[in-house]
Amino acid sequence: MNRLRLLASITFVLCILVACTTLTALPAPDAQAISAVLAAADRPEADQKRDATRKPEHVLAFFGLAPEMTVLDLFSGGGYYTEAASHVVGPDGKVHSHNNKAFVAYASDEIASRYKDDRLSNVTRLMAENNELSLTPQSYDSILIVLGYHDVYFVDEKNDWPKINRDQLLAELYKGLKPGGVLGVVDHVAEAGAPAEVGTTLHRIDPQRALNDITSAGFVLDQSSNALLNSEDMPDKPMFDPLVRGKTSRFIYRFRRP
Repeated sequence: MNRLRLLASITFVLCILVACTTLTALPAPDAQAISAVLAAADRPEADQKRDATRKPEHVLAFFGLAPEMTVLDLFSGGGYYTEAASHVVGPDGKVHSHNNKAFVAYASDEIASRYKDDRLSNVTRLMAENNELSLTPQSYDSILIVLGYHDVYFVDEKNDWPKINRDQLLAELYKGLKPGGVLGVVDHVAEAGAPAEVGTTLHRIDPQRALNDITSAGFVLDQSSNALLNSEDMPDKPMFDPLVRGKTSRFIYRFRRP
């Protein structure tokens, strides 16, 4: 039954991929070119080992990242995508790497290594708690939420993660994104119809729930990608479970601010 529900979730994502209409032509960065940039860059070995399952060259090309852009990496954690984005946007671009106290505590060692000696000169670290984010209007070409949107439904008061005001957060992201800019979302697939609480228990989210939330906030779905879907995933398992960790099925959505 769980496998059937997973297939239903994957089918939904594939239907969106086929059915959605691209509103305007986006730049089409070459995934191979981005791959070359990432291979040539002084990226940590641990990051390079993750590339095979995360496919950053596809994800960043799909989101339209290019030199000279200004990008926000929301809930960046240890900064894997912050670093990848920093190399893609180049010295004339900027990346703002957002975290809060909970993420800093969770990924403290990786964060310390990532930013040691200011090694990412085009990255600015942005600290803001869940309901205190304040963005400069229309300041970002792209906002990334990679494996973090389910945390909108995560609650752990004892560990500095109070319930997020979802509408407020999405409104802030809408405000901070330039018209025509891209909101890129990647997350672990939950079973179709899964309740919001799986954001806390499984660290997953039903793709339909994420889609409904974000479009209700005024963003428009531009396209989705099936590049990280995995029919062998077990959606009733937490994403941290050794049986699925690093191998979960993940949806990829590209939204735009009109």
